Amino acid sequence: MQTTFTPEQLTDPGIARSNEILRSCVHCGFCTATCPTYQVLGDELDSPRGRIYLIKDMLENERQADEKTVKHIDRCLSCLACMTTCPSGVHYMHLVDHAREYIENTYKRPLFERVLRWTLARILPYPMRFRVAMLGAKIAKPFAGLMPDKRLRAMLEMAPKTIPPVSRNDDPQVFPAIGERRKRVALMTGCAQRALNTDINDATIRVLRRLGCEVVIADGQGCCGALTHHMGKTQESHGTAAKNIRAWWGEMQGEGLDAIVINTSGCGTTVKDYGHMFRNEALAEEAAAVSAIAKDISEVLIELDVPEHEKFSQGLTVAYHAACSLQHGQQIKTFPKDLLRQVGFKVVEPQDAHLCCGSAGTYNLMQPDISKELKARKVETLEATKPDLIAAGNIGCMMQIGSGTGVPIVHTVELIDWATGGPVPRALQKIKAA
Repeated sequence: MQTTFTPEQLTDPGIARSNEILRSCVHCGFCTATCPTYQVLGDELDSPRGRIYLIKDMLENERQADEKTVKHIDRCLSCLACMTTCPSGVHYMHLVDHAREYIENTYKRPLFERVLRWTLARILPYPMRFRVAMLGAKIAKPFAGLMPDKRLRAMLEMAPKTIPPVSRNDDPQVFPAIGERRKRVALMTGCAQRALNTDINDATIRVLRRLGCEVVIADGQGCCGALTHHMGKTQESHGTAAKNIRAWWGEMQGEGLDAIVINTSGCGTTVKDYGHMFRNEALAEEAAAVSAIAKDISEVLIELDVPEHEKFSQGLTVAYHAACSLQHGQQIKTFPKDLLRQVGFKVVEPQDAHLCCGSAGTYNLMQPDISKELKARKVETLEATKPDLIAAGNIGCMMQIGSGTGVPIVHTVELIDWATGGPVPRALQKIKAA
């Protein structure tokens, strides 16, 4: 794609990077075939190619973002299926993130939307605030239909039935390896996941220790910054991410780390991009070092040779849901399925496994209509495999899909923990009791 940025414009690192990405696009349209919003809406401007044209026009002409451009950029899930499909290697993730930052700086949203986005940014990344908010939402849930705005209704509808107690395993500490120490790793405990499902981190710690890892919960870590990053709130997201970088860098410079383990794939995609996000900042070296050793839990378990257990599955069929942030953002496609089969489960996959479930961070709250359509499609294809349970590697996907099906849904690591000596996952206890 031809671009006409001036030499002055290209002195801006963000513009220079976007120019590189735009010029790599050959407008072939392959991306439209795998874009969830284009599949639902059928509008060229709701496809990656259409959004690329809107972004190019906005950036080249240095114009303030308008309502039309904002609407179509906001509708993007950042599922990154387009990056998997693109034959030209267009790095759409960096382009759309830059566009969101530009929109945040040049476009004044309606008052209610500004308040809503501000509120989400002040609650979701903070586990205790999120717990209080969920308690309030749980109480108000019966009155969701009375809410004047569909986004408020979506927030109440997504409130979980139960809020788990705080897990002290998420406190800063070091868990020794069981037996000979093979690796020393830091576990990212996250933010929303610590409030929504404490079993995931607990299971991760048990599995890693059992397989010879010393597990560090670094003091000072917290939210990965993805939520505010995808809102275009760069200063806020970098402030949050910088705390993680400093916490993990301290461990790397101390006793050392073999990996930073992440069991929420949406966070993993962001942490692995810290090197790019901080490339022009004082923490550039530390950020790049952190990104270099950040790994999804499935990557680490593959390296640790989880023992085979052919007879463990007890006849259970697992439908594997591939989170977009894992299969497209991190290009990890086979490891979770390989691990589940290795410990004995029968693994099936739904039709159109490459399409998003509609969760996408806060997308299911900010774009509830499109999100509900994508959820319905995903649930239908998963249930069509007639599984006993569904496995996924991202808490957002688990909450989204779980709100639309009666089939139990668990994190992949919970099943591996169970198969290697851990407890029956909470979501499956009713099945086992029956």
